[in-house]
Amino acid sequence: MHSPLGWTGLSQWSFLVAAFAAMLLTVWMVDRSRRGKDSSRAVMAALTLSTLWALVATGVGQGALVTQLLEVARNLGWLTVVYSLFARDNRHTTVVQVRPVLAVLAMLELFQLVLMLLTMRYAAFQPATAMIFQLSVMFRLLLTTGALVLVHNLYAGAISGQRDAVRWTALALALMWGYDLNFYTIAYLGRMVPVEMAALRGVAQILTVLLLAVGSMRGGSALRFSPSRAVAFQSLSLLVIGGYLLLMVAAAQSVAWLGGDVSQLAQLGFAFATTIVILALVPSGRLRGWINVMLAKHFFQHRYDYRAEWQRFTRTIGRGGANALPLHARVVQALADITDSASGVMLIPAEGGDLALGARWNWPTLDVPTEAMPAATALFFERRGFIVDLDEVRAGVDHEGECALMPRWMIEEHGAWALVPLLHYDRLVGLVVLGRPPLARKLDWEDFDLLRVVGQQLASYIAEHNGQVALLDASRFDEFNRRIAFVMHDIKNLASQLALLARNAERHADNPEFRKDMLVTLTNSADKLGALLARLSRYGAGNVQQLEPVDAAECIAAIAARYRGAGGECQIYVTDAQECLVLANRETLEQVLMHLVQNAIDASQPGMAVFLQTRLDGLSGVIEVADTGCGMSADFVRNRLFKPFVSTKAGGFGIGAFEARELVRAMHGRLDVESREGLGSRFCVRLPLAATAELADTLGDPPDPHSPQGKLENKPENKKVA
Repeated sequence: MHSPLGWTGLSQWSFLVAAFAAMLLTVWMVDRSRRGKDSSRAVMAALTLSTLWALVATGVGQGALVTQLLEVARNLGWLTVVYSLFARDNRHTTVVQVRPVLAVLAMLELFQLVLMLLTMRYAAFQPATAMIFQLSVMFRLLLTTGALVLVHNLYAGAISGQRDAVRWTALALALMWGYDLNFYTIAYLGRMVPVEMAALRGVAQILTVLLLAVGSMRGGSALRFSPSRAVAFQSLSLLVIGGYLLLMVAAAQSVAWLGGDVSQLAQLGFAFATTIVILALVPSGRLRGWINVMLAKHFFQHRYDYRAEWQRFTRTIGRGGANALPLHARVVQALADITDSASGVMLIPAEGGDLALGARWNWPTLDVPTEAMPAATALFFERRGFIVDLDEVRAGVDHEGECALMPRWMIEEHGAWALVPLLHYDRLVGLVVLGRPPLARKLDWEDFDLLRVVGQQLASYIAEHNGQVALLDASRFDEFNRRIAFVMHDIKNLASQLALLARNAERHADNPEFRKDMLVTLTNSADKLGALLARLSRYGAGNVQQLEPVDAAECIAAIAARYRGAGGECQIYVTDAQECLVLANRETLEQVLMHLVQNAIDASQPGMAVFLQTRLDGLSGVIEVADTGCGMSADFVRNRLFKPFVSTKAGGFGIGAFEARELVRAMHGRLDVESREGLGSRFCVRLPLAATAELADTLGDPPDPHSPQGKLENKPENKKVA
C-alpha cells in the first residue's frame, strides 16, 4: 500500500495535469471562437473555473477554504453548461421544467458558503464541525444526484439524429459527477474524507477534460428536444439512485467490518466499478427503450401519453418555413414518431390504381420499384383499412389474406416493420411503410387504435392539400385559357386574312411567276398558323386526332438523327430499336419524345449520353428515354414535375412535362418516371400496340375501381387484437 504521503503526491500531480489540460482546451476553444467556429461560452467559462480549482487544489490542498470556494464556482459553472445545452436551440418551452431543478441545485451549492462561515466560526468546537461536515457532504450528495438526473434526461430527451451534439459532453459530466457521487457517499458514511478517493479526483478530472476535448473536436449540430413522460422517468431515476445509495450503505458497512487496508481497497474497487457502470448505461438506447416498455406495461393504464403524442403530431404536421419537409415526408415522420421508428416511406396511388413511391423520411437506401404495390393489394387496404405487422407476415401468420398480397421486395426488406393505410372517406390516399424501431416489439391493440386514428387524420390533411392544389391549378388554367383565347382570336383572324390574300392573288396577279411564288408562300404560312391554332386548342380539349399505327423504332431513329445533325454537347444513342408498332399520332408522338429528349439533355452534363430504346411489354409498346444526369427526388416527381406553370428553367413556362403527359394520355397511353438523385432518370412512354386496338375496342375500358359502381361497400376495419 502507498503511504498517505504517496497519495498526497499523486493528488498534486493529477490535479496539476488536470489544470494544464483544462487550460489547453480553454485556449483552443477561445481561438476556435475567434476564427468564427461554434464554441460554447458556458463550457469555456466552466473550464476556466475548473482550471483555477485544480491549480489551487495542487498548491494548498482540497480542504482549504479557497479550494472549496472554487469548487462551488466550478459546480455552478457546469450547471450553467447543462442549462445552455437544454436551451441551445432557443426552445424555451423545453427548459421551463428544468429551470426550477437547476435553481434548487444552485441553492444547495450556495449553502456551502454558509457552511464554510459556520466552520470558521465554530472551528474550536469539534461536535459542531463534525455536524457541519455531514451537512456539507449531504448537500453535495443531493447536488450530484440531481445533476446526474439532468444529464440523463438531457441525453435521453434529444432526438436520435441529434444526440451527437451532446454525447461527449454528457459522458464527461456523467463521469465527473458520478465519481463525486461515490466520493461524497463514502465520505458521508465514513464521516471523513477518504484520502485515496480524494487523490484520484484529479484523475477523474483529467478524463473529464479528455471527453470534452473529443466532443469539441467532433462538433455537433443544433439540438432539439422532444418531451416524454418526464415525471415518471425522473421518478424511476430517483428510485434507482435511492437503491444505489442503499447498496452503498450496505457495502460500506460490510467493508467496515473488514478494516485496515482491505477496507480501503474495497472502497476504491466499488467506486471504480459503479463509475464504469454509470458511464456504460447512460448512453444505452436499448436500456432506455426497455425502461420505457416496462413503464408502459406496469406503471400506466395506457402505453401512450395521448396529450403529448397529439402535441408532437400537431407540431410535426404544422411545421412550416423554407427548411420544413414536404407534407408527405412530414406525414411519414408523424406516424414514425408514434412507434419510435427511425425511418419510413410513403406510397401513393398511381394512374393505374397501383401504388408508387411518394416520399421518403430517413430511408435513402430503400430500393422501391416503380410499381411498389399492385392494384389488387392497394384495393385490399382500401376495403379493409388493415394495419399489417410485417413480422407476422414473414412468420406466416395470415389474418385476412394479406400474406398473399404483400410484394416480395417488402418481405425481403427486414427493415420494413409495419404498413399503415391512410383512408379518407373509404378512399386510399396513401400507405406508410414504417421502419423497424431500435427496440423492436409486437404491435398490440393500442398501437392499432392510435395508428388507425392518426392515419385517418393524416389522410384528411392530404386530401385537403390535394384539393387546394387542384383549385390552384384550376385558377391558373382559367387565367391561362383566358389569355390564350385572345391569342387564338388574333391568330385566327390572321390566318383568315392570309387565306383570303392567297385566293385574291391567285385570281388577280398579272405575273404568273410572282403569283406562283406568293401562292406557295402564303399557303404554307396559313398551314403553319392553322397547325399552331390546332395545337393551342388541344390544351383545353386534350384530344389527339387521327390515331394510326406508328413504328416507334422509326420515330426514335429519326429523333436521334435530327439531334446528331443539329450538333450539341450531349450524344443521343439508340441502344435497342425493336420493331414496335403502336397506335398513336406520329406528329404528337414526336413532339412528346422531343420534349423528353430535350429535358434529358438539359439535366445532363456536357458530354454525357442520352439513350433511346423501344421494347414490347405485354399488350403495350414502350419507348424509353434515359439519361445519367442529376436525377430527381421522389418529392419533386410527385409534386413539381407534372405541375403546370412551375418551371426550374429560367424563362420556362412550366407546361412542357404536363403537356407531354396529357398528350400521351390522349393517345390512350401512360407516361412513367423512374429517377434517383445523382444517378439519372428514365421516362417510359407506354402506348397500346396497334394489333390489340380492335380487341381493346371490343372489350371496352375496364371499370374504374374507384368509381361508385366499381367500389364495394365495405367499411375499413381491423379486427386484429393483441
